[in-house]
Amino acid sequence: MTAFLFPGQGAQAVGMGHALYGTLPAAKALFDRAAEILGYDLLAVCATGPVERLNATDVSQPAILVASLAALEHLKAETPAAVEAVTATAGLSLGEYTALVFAGALSFDDAVRVVQARGAAMQAAAEATPGGMAAVLGLEVPEVESLVADARSAGLLEVANLLCPGNTVVSGATAAIDKLEQLCQERGGIRTARLAVAGAFHTALMKPADEKLAAALAAATVSTPRIPVWSNVDAQPHTDPAEIKQLLVKQVLSPVRWEDTVRGLMAAGVDKFYEIGPGRVLAGLLKRVQRKADITNVAA
Repeated sequence: MTAFLFPGQGAQAVGMGHALYGTLPAAKALFDRAAEILGYDLLAVCATGPVERLNATDVSQPAILVASLAALEHLKAETPAAVEAVTATAGLSLGEYTALVFAGALSFDDAVRVVQARGAAMQAAAEATPGGMAAVLGLEVPEVESLVADARSAGLLEVANLLCPGNTVVSGATAAIDKLEQLCQERGGIRTARLAVAGAFHTALMKPADEKLAAALAAATVSTPRIPVWSNVDAQPHTDPAEIKQLLVKQVLSPVRWEDTVRGLMAAGVDKFYEIGPGRVLAGLLKRVQRKADITNVAA
């Protein structure tokens, strides 16, 4: 059984999409249509930056969505049998929207509009309350939760991404992230890495971005997907449109249960994965869960 995985924010890189735009008419059509919806030349930002603009939440989210779907068009053209074999799909945070487009639950136009609104709402929430995210490396989740509890004296802090064994991302107020990093140094040099994101994603500090997203989703049509789409919120497959909408709204404030999602896919019989879109983050995470996992990267 085969599953497609789609990357989330942080996977973006200047240059993505450029080669596909120049060589694949279906990819060019996606970027051209996205430019009409967004009101600016998305391909130009992807291809040449500047990196600061591409990394802005309101730009990076539609950019990754479109670049990933362009990579999907490349796979469709080169290896159509791989696309026909897919039985389930999932995406990391933002990548869940790409998965929904692939599964036929969201139209491309609706996905671009919703993701544009999502990115703008999250950017606004980040600017209203300075925050950030940091990966804590080499510890099990209970150990990270203990550090988070001790660092909360400096501000709101939550476990935000449960990615793979030894890689848990925390998210919260800037002062609380600083405190956690200090504690990690004091307790034996525990490794941490700040993420290049604008704010404290997947925590209550993202209010009211969830409400703005709900309004955008209310104007979009979510159909029954032709294959199950696994949710970040509960690491379960879903096909009911109403449930999918509710979970997408909840996702903004909730932890991303990526390791559980990958383990669930494997338990369901998936033995072949494709990572479709910019970067190779998901392949690295999958190999930490199952070293011998079979995964192919389809780059943007």
